[in-house]
Amino acid sequence: MFEIKAKDKMVERALLLGAYIDTGKKAEAQSLLEELEELVDTLGIPVVERKLVYHREQHPRYLIGSGKAQEIVDLAKKLECDVLVFDNELSPSQQRNWEELAGMTVADRQEIILDIFGARAQTREARIQVDLARMSYSLPRLTRAWSHLGQQGGGIGAKGEGESQLEQDKRKIRLQIDRLKRELVVVRSSRATQRKDRKRAPVPNAAIVGYTNTGKSSLLRRLTGADVLIENKLFATLDTTTRKIALPNKQPLLLTDTVGFVRKLPHQLVEAFNATLEEAALSDFLIHVLDASQPEVMEFYNTTMRVLTDLGADTKQMLVVFNKIDKLSDPSALFALRRHFPDAVSVSAKTGEGMPELIERISEFVARGTMTIALRLPSERADLLARLHREGSVHDLQYEEGFTSVTATIPTRSLELFAPFLAASDPAVIDEPVPASD
Repeated sequence: MFEIKAKDKMVERALLLGAYIDTGKKAEAQSLLEELEELVDTLGIPVVERKLVYHREQHPRYLIGSGKAQEIVDLAKKLECDVLVFDNELSPSQQRNWEELAGMTVADRQEIILDIFGARAQTREARIQVDLARMSYSLPRLTRAWSHLGQQGGGIGAKGEGESQLEQDKRKIRLQIDRLKRELVVVRSSRATQRKDRKRAPVPNAAIVGYTNTGKSSLLRRLTGADVLIENKLFATLDTTTRKIALPNKQPLLLTDTVGFVRKLPHQLVEAFNATLEEAALSDFLIHVLDASQPEVMEFYNTTMRVLTDLGADTKQMLVVFNKIDKLSDPSALFALRRHFPDAVSVSAKTGEGMPELIERISEFVARGTMTIALRLPSERADLLARLHREGSVHDLQYEEGFTSVTATIPTRSLELFAPFLAASDPAVIDEPVPASD
């Protein structure tokens, strides 16, 4: 990770580079480069120039040919840049080769995203996950930080030269990674307990998912009136936030805002944020928010769906919501999107347009949904046990003196019948961010 604060080696001027091989994907490469500029801007680094580079094949030394690499370095020096940022993923050796050639800091898209996450993480789980991802990324790149790699450690009675400083640091980082993984297991266990308590209470849960900066947090605030962070920046919020609302039919619903997705999300972060994104996988249904004003809206949809597929959440019931319709200058664009998503709801979280229809559709999803609950049924109410088997799915059954303890999944519409027999009768009210990840 590189320094962006006001110090002697402060990063002040960036040149952004996007290399592509397929000429048919030049427009996509341009779009990704524009998104990279937003990411770099989020870190507060001024962008001097963006440059697309076409190359016929991947080169192991610089990714692109040495001649083009030298041209880029000359351009960067002419523009007085002090950092080159690649939209492409660079191997550790390629990153070192570029820094030796250019004599300046070189970063890739992964490093930029990791730095943003490191600056934005707030809760304990999010910080652990980000630290884990950053260390996994940095481990093979440690030689960037050391110019004294030949320094040896030893002492009286030591056998041989001992460890080099680099080897010592790698060992320390591996130990830290192991420690963070253990901490993450503890935090995930705590989250599982919270989730279990939530499931005992008859409150269905919907996860708000979507591409970063589509207005998910704004939608949560509009629906619940909750005081959540809203900022027009990529990854403005990283920590999962859950709020409770009451639908028009008095049915409570828990809404969970999850971290926003982005193209080329570092695989270290996908793995590290697994626990956070489990909120989407374990919710009763998903609210997939799309920015209707973005030309690449379908690409953003596909990116989100790929991540949801990796999580096993792509088969869940999904309500598609087109947000930011107040920013649409051409109404025909919305009609075109509706051809792909005829059941979608169009809203503006900023103005409130379309919100009554959205609440109505959410109520419909809750009504036809299911939930898992824990019950204590009196022994004489065998009729209720029979109905559970008939209408739902019984997961666990234990006979006690005078009672039968049951864990079962039931249709939401059957909740009223079984509510008096809930093992935990007080619905979970969650007004704090779930310890964890727009």
